[in-house]
This record gives sequence, C-alpha cells and structure tokens, in this order.
Amino acid sequence: MIDWLETKEYNYDVVTDEDLHFDGIDLLESYDVVLTGTHPEYYSLEMWETISTYQDRGGRLMYMGANGFYWQTAFHPEEPNVIEIRKGDTGIRTYDIPNGELNLSFTGEKGGMWRQRDKAPQKLVGIGFSAQGFDDCSYYRRQADSNESEMDFIFENVDSDVIGDFGLIGGGAAGLEVDRYDQSLGTPDNTYLLASSEDHSDNYLHVVEEILATTPALSGTEDPQVRGDMVYFKTPNEGGVFSTGSIAWCGSLATNDYDNNISQITENVLETFLTEETLPGADP
Repeated sequence: MIDWLETKEYNYDVVTDEDLHFDGIDLLESYDVVLTGTHPEYYSLEMWETISTYQDRGGRLMYMGANGFYWQTAFHPEEPNVIEIRKGDTGIRTYDIPNGELNLSFTGEKGGMWRQRDKAPQKLVGIGFSAQGFDDCSYYRRQADSNESEMDFIFENVDSDVIGDFGLIGGGAAGLEVDRYDQSLGTPDNTYLLASSEDHSDNYLHVVEEILATTPALSGTEDPQVRGDMVYFKTPNEGGVFSTGSIAWCGSLATNDYDNNISQITENVLETFLTEETLPGADP
C-alpha cells in the first residue's frame, strides 16, 4: 500500500497502533481520510472508540484488509511497548486460556473477541472475519449493488465484472483471510454490497466462533459464507467507509504497472473521499 501511495504521489503520514491508542481522536481529526493496514487485528478499546468517533464526526475510512478489529487488546499503563492479549474461549487461536485467566490484567476487561462485547467489526466497517486459508487467493465478482448509479464513482474506468483475478499474494486479490457483510452482526442498513469473492479452495474454512456444531460443508467449495465482501456505506456528517474484505487486496495494486481494476477502484474511492464535500449513496 505504501508503494502504491508513493507511486501515485499522494501525501500521507504513517500512524502506529501505539499512536492511535494514546493520542486518540486528537490524532485523527485533522485527516480527511484514514486508511488502515491490511491486517489490523489487535485493537484496544481506545483504538476502537477512536475510529468510531472519527466516523461519527465525518471522517472517511478505507479498511484495506481483513480480520480487523478482532481481538481485545490492552496496552500496559506504564510500558506502552507492552501489550496484553487473552484470546478467550472462542475465535481462531493457537492456545487456550486457563480457567480464571480470561480477564486482561492491565485493565480488568474481559479478554476475547470484540464481537463478544457487542462490538463486532461489522458495526464499525460493515464486514467482519469470515474465513481463512493459505493456499491460493481468488477474485471478486461484482454484485447487484455495484450497478446502482450512486456507485458509479467506485467503478469508473472498470469494465469487468471480475475484480482482482491477479496479484502478488496467491495470484489474486481475495484471500489469506477474508471478511463478509452480515446484517445480523451489525452491517449498517445503508451498506452497498459491491462485490464478493468466490472460488475459494477447501483450505478456506469458516471461522470457528460461528460454528455451533461440527458439520460437513464448512469449507470454500461448499459454504457460501466463506467469502470476502467489498462494501461501502456513508456515516454521519458526510463521512464514509470503504472496506475491501481481504488481506491480499494490496498485493494486487502494482500488477501491470499499477494499471488494473484493484488499483483503479482504490484510486477512485480515495480521490472521492479527498475531494467531494458530499458523498454519494444512502444516508445513515
């Protein structure tokens, strides 16, 4: 993403998680547009609330990855380079927390996933973690909402229904970890479902926190929820959110010397977010 910003000659600043946690909305409020990294998985309460406040005040956010805003994280009150994560009793993790040790010792908050505290990523960015797999990456196919006239600004100079069937990461823009649209988890009603990934392999599996019983048909070739979704919605005060739904998105930006539909869509959204006083689309 930084390579793309440099090539396109955008002026930008880089803000770390530590900056966001400790400086909060005072740090972000001077920026017209904020772009996340490709995998903003670990978020403290202060970081989560800063992004929410930024959106409510009319900020414009481009969520450039997937598996974001997932685990509750705490910064040490005196040693800011130390963070604590306790991965709770569900979610994709490589270890279990012993009984009685679910709470973050730095803050007293219960550890685990943000969705367990009614802060599912869908409420913040329209999509949330749906599946992961680490073989090939795939592509998106445009959905009906992308043909609405108010979405023309996103697809200007894009002439294909297939998006991102190329890239440096697994050969496609949709993969590694992917996020999906889900109104039952808080995707706003005014969200446009622009494109969805398809043709994932059986190495892509539905996230465990959504599986109540082990059953067949939970993998990429059979489960329709194993996908990444590209979405857009407006937020209060002429703010807006564009979310890509895939960690691999930015790996496709440079293909064909930056002349491709992933690069074009990213540029279309960023230019609109930077220049238009009133954003297209349904109001929140």
